[in-house]
Amino acid sequence: MRSFAGRDILSLKGFERAEFEHVFEVADELEPIARGRRNVDLLAGKTLVTAFYQPSTRTRLAHEAAMHRLGGHVLGFSDAKMTRAGDFYQESIKDTVHMLEYYGDALVMRHFQQGAPHEAARWTSIPVINAGDGWGEHPTQVLTDLYTVQRELGTVDGLTFLCIGDMRMRTMHSIAYALTQFDAEMIAIAPPDMSLTDEFKAELAEQNFTIREVDHVRDAIAEADVIYMEPVVQADYTASRQERGEDVGTTPEQYRVTREVLNDAKPSSIILHSLPRMDELPPDVDATRHARYWEEAYYGVVMRMTLLSLILGAKE
Repeated sequence: MRSFAGRDILSLKGFERAEFEHVFEVADELEPIARGRRNVDLLAGKTLVTAFYQPSTRTRLAHEAAMHRLGGHVLGFSDAKMTRAGDFYQESIKDTVHMLEYYGDALVMRHFQQGAPHEAARWTSIPVINAGDGWGEHPTQVLTDLYTVQRELGTVDGLTFLCIGDMRMRTMHSIAYALTQFDAEMIAIAPPDMSLTDEFKAELAEQNFTIREVDHVRDAIAEADVIYMEPVVQADYTASRQERGEDVGTTPEQYRVTREVLNDAKPSSIILHSLPRMDELPPDVDATRHARYWEEAYYGVVMRMTLLSLILGAKE
């Protein structure tokens, strides 16, 4: 297994089974720190730089909270339009990150341009974490999601993941790449114009991983161990930001998970949603035995603590 020290976290494509297991083991070690709301000195003297060219709530704050929990410092920007990288000059990624590397020890970037964090990694000597790149990937979110499954259900192997929503989403790409390393099944439900591309399915087939597609949540809800959701009423991920109009549309019934639909679900099944949500997951589902998206948000801090401690060499 490759060392994580100094390593970029850009994609889950090619992430090996042993690496997932090691990340989960280190997360188990660090989880009591987050559970006790304690701050330690594991990363004292280290600084995380955040470069968010797209809006973020959970991902940005989870990285910041993780760094603070480990005794480190955080600086950066949450809106590129408030910097020279996003104003009249439109500074290149190369110039921006080559400058940012002198301000900290690791860089976490979210960008509307697919591949931007990969480009950043070419031009900086410090580790880069991909916090979401356009329609590309979101590796730290999916590591969080699988760790949540591991903690809540005890395993990832042998489970059926029912993935509902826009299959162009970066989380959907990362979860599919990740599940190639486990003995798990993925079932996808998406509108036709948001479905899996033939190219992506062929890429996964090379890893002997096939995704089954169905038309309605009711077609597969009884099989699901993990109900993995994203909206189908979706913002444009290739834009730096998108203001909400008056008419945002509603989610068709076949892509919604309601209390009524959950009557047909396994009692042990759990719902994950990276949030924010639209009407695909009504608030009254929060009180059911299936809801785990708040735990998912909590484990997001634990997972970012884990990745930061690994890439900065505080954990082996």
